[in-house]
Amino acid sequence: MKKSLLLALAALVLASLACNMSGLGLPGSAPAEDSGILFQDDFSSATSGWDSVRDNEAITDYENGSYRIWVNKTNYNYWANPGLGDKLPGDVSVEVEAFKLAGPDVNSYGVMCRYTVVNDMSNFYYFAVSSDGYEGIFKVQNSEESLLSDGKGMKPSSQVHPGAAMNRIRAVCVGNTLTLYVNGQQVDSVTDDSLSNGDAGLIAGSYDEVGVDVSFDNFKVTKP
Repeated sequence: MKKSLLLALAALVLASLACNMSGLGLPGSAPAEDSGILFQDDFSSATSGWDSVRDNEAITDYENGSYRIWVNKTNYNYWANPGLGDKLPGDVSVEVEAFKLAGPDVNSYGVMCRYTVVNDMSNFYYFAVSSDGYEGIFKVQNSEESLLSDGKGMKPSSQVHPGAAMNRIRAVCVGNTLTLYVNGQQVDSVTDDSLSNGDAGLIAGSYDEVGVDVSFDNFKVTKP
């Protein structure tokens, strides 16, 4: 798990997997006043604003009270967004509980912040772990990916639960500082000032093997 992905998504993929622009007032997703919660979703309602896409290459859809991303293409990322857009501030904390349903342990999955699409080009930060025990912080700018963490690839971390075990992943995006927490412990932090605001979301990706299948639950965006 020492490689980094290089995204080159076609316009059709961007169109089909782009965020469904729905508001904060959807069932089961509205935050309580002054609670610090900007958005939360336990995926019990399939009308809370996320993508619902199924084809031969990927699934990004509600399933069994959670949210599923299945990747059936090598060296590819697929993602989904709740459609919050400019309703979110630039500084956010994004967290989720996730685990591998099936497929190779050499994978990546996690959360996103500051997602935008400009001239059909995707821009966002994402914070990922792998089922073989690695972690990393990435930037996608103009649909091209780079690894922001030190080194040439994702780094091993004893905080990442391997295999099909659940991992609690939290990204904190404040100013130019991007920090990744796994299962309650900080594992990585970098600085980058390329992206300032945008949507939150979920992401999963493959490397040399297809069939990466990840389940997400208890997604939450809060004030950091």
